Amino acid sequence: MAVVHKSAIKRARQAEKRHHRNRVILHGTKTVVKKFKATIQQQDAQSAQTLLREATSALHKAVTKGTLHRNTASRRISQLATQLNRLAAK
Repeated sequence: MAVVHKSAIKRARQAEKRHHRNRVILHGTKTVVKKFKATIQQQDAQSAQTLLREATSALHKAVTKGTLHRNTASRRISQLATQLNRLAAK
């Protein structure tokens, strides 16, 4: 039977915890972004404005936690803001 080191067991435990935490954080950001996109489809600029703030906050928080890369979050925020600006221009 193979020898399994204590450090390898601990690393596996840590990886599992981090994986779970990252999934929770990403799920939360995806939910807010999905709500934002739904309001854009309904062409409701007022609620889209508040949801953009929530999405921005959630994406920045994911960066702070180390779940998302800062450029990824910045790109997504920029895309959402562009959608809102297109809606506001109509």
